Amino acid sequence: MGLLQVSTSTVTSAVSDVTLTGIDDDSVYMLVVNNFVPSTDAQDMKLQVVQSGSVNSSSLYHIAAKLYRTDTSYNNDASSGAQTEYDCSTAIGNDTGECANWIFHIYNANATEFTMFQQETVQLGHTALLVGRQGGGAFKGTGAVEGIKMFAGSGNIQSGTFTLYKVV
Repeated sequence: MGLLQVSTSTVTSAVSDVTLTGIDDDSVYMLVVNNFVPSTDAQDMKLQVVQSGSVNSSSLYHIAAKLYRTDTSYNNDASSGAQTEYDCSTAIGNDTGECANWIFHIYNANATEFTMFQQETVQLGHTALLVGRQGGGAFKGTGAVEGIKMFAGSGNIQSGTFTLYKVV
């Protein structure tokens, strides 16, 4: 098993979002985000899918994750109902050394099943709090998913490297 790079984007000055496309079959895909820093302190990174060239912001995103924190015991992060985006983190900082890193596996990005995400994250939050996150989510929409859009909850993405791979 190996990885085939499909798309990549490196942000070195503020942008509103990063969109990676190239999902073109029912293979497993892996999205790697390295050193994500928001331009506004204490922001979450959000994710939405791209279908037919447009971002889908319908209330079709669900999440269930476990957060492992250095300041307290673990806690849960789950949506009780459908959301308009997949919330991938908790209050990422933008001070020196504060950032977040992700690995997402993307499953069933075809037209017949819900698209599923598996997430592994480590981040240093806005209060220098170390948080690990493991979990998953689903986009419960129909139609093929051809890409992923990532953006900060508020403000811009200050920096980071975003790479989409096909698992081959």
